[in-house]
Amino acid sequence: MNRFFFRSAAALALCLSVLAGCAGPQISDYAAEKPVLDMRQYFNGTLDAYGVFTDRSGKVVKRFTVVMTCSWQGPPGAETGVLDEAFTYSDGSTDRRIWTLKRTPDGKYTGTAADVAGQALGEEQGNTFRWGYTLKLPVDGRVIEVQFDDWMYLMNEKVMLNKAVMSKFGFRLGEVTLSFVKR
Repeated sequence: MNRFFFRSAAALALCLSVLAGCAGPQISDYAAEKPVLDMRQYFNGTLDAYGVFTDRSGKVVKRFTVVMTCSWQGPPGAETGVLDEAFTYSDGSTDRRIWTLKRTPDGKYTGTAADVAGQALGEEQGNTFRWGYTLKLPVDGRVIEVQFDDWMYLMNEKVMLNKAVMSKFGFRLGEVTLSFVKR
């Protein structure tokens, strides 16, 4: 019986290591990519963004634009940023999210916003920023919490592309695709 247990445990460990190898990209995969992103530099001033939300089948459910006003303050290595996002949706509705970001001494970021549960956690490497958070999303008169796995890729000094996967209980609900243009 012990041999069966150890063989089963070894087989399970092998399967788990294979599955871990199939996991998605890591932020470290982009460490050598150029141009190098500095969130404090790119998200400073006014930016325009253009985006779509697609459901899990890929159908565009909503189109939107965003005007962002961004600023940073504080000592080098421990800056605090405010990203004020004004959304306008294709149906004429509007929304606003104000992020407060803090750069930690290890170069990572934390963030809060009124419609974010807890803290968002992020890290930049190379031309890429990965940001994970739980958004409190109003749906049919109630609020549900959905997880965002948000990836941003600096293309040049003016343009950044953003792709975020939205999920609930590990099930993919849709994607947000955005392009940022720095004024």
